[in-house]
Amino acid sequence: MNNNATIGLIVGLLLAIAATTGGFGGFILAVLLGAVGLAVGLHRDGTIDLSGLLRSRNRG
Repeated sequence: MNNNATIGLIVGLLLAIAATTGGFGGFILAVLLGAVGLAVGLHRDGTIDLSGLLRSRNRG
């Protein structure tokens, strides 16, 4: 249980708890930040590749 995906998910959820005061909006924000943390952790583990989202597109 000590991999980057788990750490990313926990960090995302802790940031969401720190940023919210509760309610439905806080719940949605916690889910979104948790998903972002999970995606970053999975990227660092090599499970998914997010480089296509972060790469700038050459036009012209």
